Amino acid sequence: MAKKNVLGRGLGALIADAVDEPVTREVVVSAMQELNLADIRPNPFQPRTEFDEEALQELAASIKSIGIVQPITVRTIENGKYEIVAGERRFRASKLAGLTTIPAYIRKTEDESLLELALIENIQREDLNAIEVAISYQRLMDECNLTQDALSERVGKKRSTIGNYLRLLKLPPQIQLAVRDKKISMGHARAILGVEDADTQLMIFEQILKYDFSVRKVEEIVREIVNPREMEEMPGEEAVPEERPRKENEIGDYIELQKHLSSRFNTKVELKRNEKGRGKIIIGFKSDAELEKIIELLDKIE
Repeated sequence: MAKKNVLGRGLGALIADAVDEPVTREVVVSAMQELNLADIRPNPFQPRTEFDEEALQELAASIKSIGIVQPITVRTIENGKYEIVAGERRFRASKLAGLTTIPAYIRKTEDESLLELALIENIQREDLNAIEVAISYQRLMDECNLTQDALSERVGKKRSTIGNYLRLLKLPPQIQLAVRDKKISMGHARAILGVEDADTQLMIFEQILKYDFSVRKVEEIVREIVNPREMEEMPGEEAVPEERPRKENEIGDYIELQKHLSSRFNTKVELKRNEKGRGKIIIGFKSDAELEKIIELLDKIE
């Protein structure tokens, strides 16, 4: 049996229960339901012709684990079939994950002005969480061909505000769901976005859940990862003379060392080092089991 969409009814509310309550002019603008993947075809005019296979495999693994976070959008064509309007990457990854169905918004009209009006009206609702708002913004851009500037004018929000919401959709699905379920705040999520690496983002997220970190604390952690501060010298310790800047071949050695450690621990390893030679090694892990393996490897080092 195919995995059900983890967002369920919450996202269905994005179009004001469109199935039961048509929007304006008694025209249903959009509805959401589970569709058979076999009944959906890609858009023949899709501008993207190549998809990164590794990225698709990663997305497929995520979908297998927690389901689809953001439904695709389709339009009805002949013989009860559908054509993708937005979301071909999610469609392809779902097939790789072995799903037979996928949650999808079904456009019931080609009148973009009606769809735009319905989505904008729903964005104003007070009960939407940050992820639902972000998805609505993304739908407006994808389905109504709006730029962030045009969207800013339509919804009466600053472009930077819209950008902050849209960036949430770049976070790993686990973090998006945590924002939706109010396990962490939008402030926490925005702070996590200060780190680009997904594994590090998840590591910080797990620490937030475990230790109940405040937004300010998370911001400090991110700053420390991105720009590690110099270690404070112990009382009486002689100052280490400033080292010369590293040459190109030394930088290459540094990168090779990072690759070696990543291979040694079979996980993402980051090296942060300043010109004085001080820094830190960050070893990422995704579970307690991975952490235990890392500790075992460290214990074997003499």
